[in-house]
Amino acid sequence: MEKQYCKVGMTKPITDGEQTVALLEYLYQNFMDKASHIQYANSKLGEFFEQKALKIKRLLDDNSI
Repeated sequence: MEKQYCKVGMTKPITDGEQTVALLEYLYQNFMDKASHIQYANSKLGEFFEQKALKIKRLLDDNSI
């Protein structure tokens, strides 16, 4: 049997520039939308999405990319 290499768990760095800001803003809005839609059905999952959105928001505010 041959060795197989799996790419699961590999990360790809976000490039610098305008695309980075647009991507982070999109992710922030996406997580906030998910949190608001799921909040009543599953509060733990809604809180998870809110926390992810807040981390992205802090990253955007702190680095002022």
